[in-house]
Amino acid sequence: ETDLDRKALIVMATGAGKTRTAIALVEMLMRCNWVKRVLFLADRVALVNQAINVFKKHLPDAAPVNLVTEKDSEGRVFASTYPTMMGLIDETREGQRRFGVGHFDLIIIDEAHRSVFEKYRTIFNYFDSLLLGLTATPKDEIDRNTYGLFDLENGVPTDAYQLEDAVNDGFLVPSKAVLVPLKFQREGINYDELSLEEREEWDTIEWDEDGNTPERVEAAAVNNWLFNKDTVDKVLEHLMTRGMKVAGGDRLGKTIIFAKNQDHAEFIAERFNSNYPHFKGTFARVITFKTAYAQTLIDNFSNKDKEPHIAISVDMLDTGIDVPEVVNLVLFKLVRSKTKFWQMVGRGTRRCPDLFGLGQDKQFFYLFDYCQNLEFFQHNPETIEAPIGKSLTKKLFTTRLELITELDKKLVEDDNSTIETQTADGELRQQVANLLHTEVSAMNSENFIVRPLRRLVEKYAEKEKWLSLSSEDLSELSQQVAGLPSQLEPEAEETKRFDILLLKLQLAILRSDPAFERLKEQVKSLAQVLEEKSAIPLVKEQLPLIQDVQTDEWWQDVTLPMLEVLRKRLRELVRLVEKPKRQPIYTDFEDEMGDEITVELPGFTSSDNFEKFRVKARAFLREHQDHVVIFKLRTNKQLTSSDLSELERILAESGVGEMEDLVRAKEESFGLGLFVRSLVGLEREVALQELGQFSSDKNLNSNQIEFVNLIVDYLTEHGVMDAILLYESPFTDITPQGPDGLFTSSQVDELIDLLEEVKERAVA
Repeated sequence: ETDLDRKALIVMATGAGKTRTAIALVEMLMRCNWVKRVLFLADRVALVNQAINVFKKHLPDAAPVNLVTEKDSEGRVFASTYPTMMGLIDETREGQRRFGVGHFDLIIIDEAHRSVFEKYRTIFNYFDSLLLGLTATPKDEIDRNTYGLFDLENGVPTDAYQLEDAVNDGFLVPSKAVLVPLKFQREGINYDELSLEEREEWDTIEWDEDGNTPERVEAAAVNNWLFNKDTVDKVLEHLMTRGMKVAGGDRLGKTIIFAKNQDHAEFIAERFNSNYPHFKGTFARVITFKTAYAQTLIDNFSNKDKEPHIAISVDMLDTGIDVPEVVNLVLFKLVRSKTKFWQMVGRGTRRCPDLFGLGQDKQFFYLFDYCQNLEFFQHNPETIEAPIGKSLTKKLFTTRLELITELDKKLVEDDNSTIETQTADGELRQQVANLLHTEVSAMNSENFIVRPLRRLVEKYAEKEKWLSLSSEDLSELSQQVAGLPSQLEPEAEETKRFDILLLKLQLAILRSDPAFERLKEQVKSLAQVLEEKSAIPLVKEQLPLIQDVQTDEWWQDVTLPMLEVLRKRLRELVRLVEKPKRQPIYTDFEDEMGDEITVELPGFTSSDNFEKFRVKARAFLREHQDHVVIFKLRTNKQLTSSDLSELERILAESGVGEMEDLVRAKEESFGLGLFVRSLVGLEREVALQELGQFSSDKNLNSNQIEFVNLIVDYLTEHGVMDAILLYESPFTDITPQGPDGLFTSSQVDELIDLLEEVKERAVA
C-alpha cells in the first residue's frame, strides 16, 4: 500500500472513456480492499446523472448513490456536484456528522481544472482520502494550481491520453475542418458599401432611443445584437449542402450549431423554418438552459432516428453531451478559450459503428467554422484562460482592507490636513473596520471551511485587533480570512457592486488615480436612471441627492465622507436599476461568403514532446532568472552573439530537452533570445519604464492610460509583443478600433516602434 500514489491526475481526450477508466480503477481498488467507499464529484447535475448510470451499468454491486436526488441512501459509490457536497459536509445526524473526514477512501474529480482548486479545494482539504483527477482539458491548458493540488510538476500529469493518441489508436475519429469566410463576420457592415436599397433600409432602422444612425456596425455586433437574414441563410444553405448526410444520403446527419446567444439561436431556428418549411419546425430546435423540456429534446437528439437532427445550442451542449451520431459541428460564434474549443470539437469525435449502413462506420466528422476560430487557434496555440475572479463578498472585503490601508497611511503621513479632515478620515476608518469586524465575528468556526482557519477567525473577532493592523495582519486577512462564509444576512448583488464602486472612488481620491473620472461617470449614470424612478417613495426621498450627484459642482472637491454618505443613502436603491439590454436589430443586407478552406487542426497531428520541453524550459529559466544572460533578457538589455551562445549552452546542459528541441525553438520563435524572452517575460518595472517613454510627454486620458497598462501587463507576462495584438481583445474591449481609436497616427507609429525596439533587444 505504501507504493500507491495518494494523488493522480489523468488527462484523457473527450470521448476516450474517462468515467469507464475510473470505474475500472474503483473495481480494482475495491477488490484489493484498498477502498471501501468512493465519492465521484462533477460540476453539473447532468454529469452526475451520467456517471451514476455508467456506474450502475458496469459496477452495480457498488450500489451507486446520486446524492443530488438521494441524499439519505447508502451505498459504496456516491456521486455529487461540488455545491451539494459542500452543503452535506456540515450536515449532522444525532449530533454526528454524516460524512466524517475518513468517510471516503477515494475521491474522483471529474473535469479537474482551475475551478476545482479555486472554488472547492476545501472539500479535498477536509477529506483524508486518495485523490484521482480526470480531465479532457489539454495538459498545457491546465492551471498550475491544479497540478499543485495533485503534487505534480507543471505540465506533467500522472498520465495523459491525448486526442491525437486516441485518434491514431482508432478509439476516436478525426475531423475535417473547413473554414468558410463570411464578410460581415470579419469586417462588420459599412453603410458606404451597401446598395441603394440597403442604405434606405439602414436609414429606417431605429438604432437607439436617441435616433442616432451609425456609419458602420463592427464585426463583434453581428450575431450579438444585430442579426442579418442573409448571413444566417447563407450559413444554413452551406450546411444543408455540404454537411454530412445519413439515411442513404437523404437526411442531414446529427448536427450541433454553436450559437452566440439566445437571440442568435432563436433567429437561426426562425430562418431555418422559413427556408425549409417542409420540416415543420421540428428538424432544427433550440436547446439552451432557457429551453423548456431541454432534457427531453436532448434525449430525442441522442436517438439517431428521432427529431431534432439539428441542435442549436448556447453553452449547454458545448460539453457533457455524448451523441456518437453527431457528424457536423458548426462554429457560428467566436471562441477564444482553447479548453472550450477542444471541448466543443470533442462533441464530434465519438465513433459510431454502422452509421451509414451495415459495416459503414463513422470515419470522420465535419467542423464548419464561419467565425475565424480555426485561424485563431492555428496562429495562437498558447491561449490564456481568464483567471477566475474573486466572489463579490471577497472582493468587497479586500477592497475595504485597501481603504483602511490607505487611510492609515494618510493619517500618519499627511501633516498638512486640517483637524476636521483627520477626524473625518479617522471616523471613516473606524466605520470600515467595524463592518469587517462584524463580518469576521459572524463566521461560524464549526463550519468545515472556516474550521482550518479558526485561529485566525478568533484572532480578528476581537474588536481591539482592528484598531491597528500590521502588514502581516493585512496579509492574513486578505489572503486567508477574506471570502470565508459568514452568517450575516446576505445582501443583493447590486448592493455589493455599488459598495465596491464607491470604495474604488474613495481609493482613487486617496491615490490620485485617473480612474476617478471613469468611476464618477458610472455613479452619475446610475443616479440618472434612479431619477427616472422618482415615483417610487424610497427614491423620491433621496431625490435631492440623486439630482446633485449628476452635477459637476457636487463632484468638485468631493470628500471621502461625502462618498460614504452617498453609499449609505443609495446602496439599497440600486437594486431598482434594471440592467440595460441592447434591443436586437434584424436586417437583410447581402453578405458575402468566400470559398472553403480546408484546415489541419493541430490536435489531430502527431504528438511530440516540444510542449513538454517548453514547460520544463520555462520552469528552469525562472529558477535561474538571475543568470547574467537571462537577467539581460528580463531587463531588456541588448543581447550579443556570445550571450546567445551562453544561453544555448545552459539550456543544452540543463537536460530539459534535446538538441532538436532547441533547434525548433529557434526556428519557431525566430531566435533563441526571443524564445527565452517569451518564457521569462520582462520585469514589470522595466516594462513600465519602456512605456513611460511613450507616456511621459503626453497628457493621456484614463482610457489611454488603461490601454498602455494593458501593454505593460502583456510585456511583463510574454516579454515581446507583436503590434497586431493591439487590434485584438482585450485592447479592443477599450475601443473597437484598437490604438487608432485612442491615439493619433504618429502616436500609434511611436507605440509600434517602441514594441519593435523591445523585441530587437532580444536579438543579437
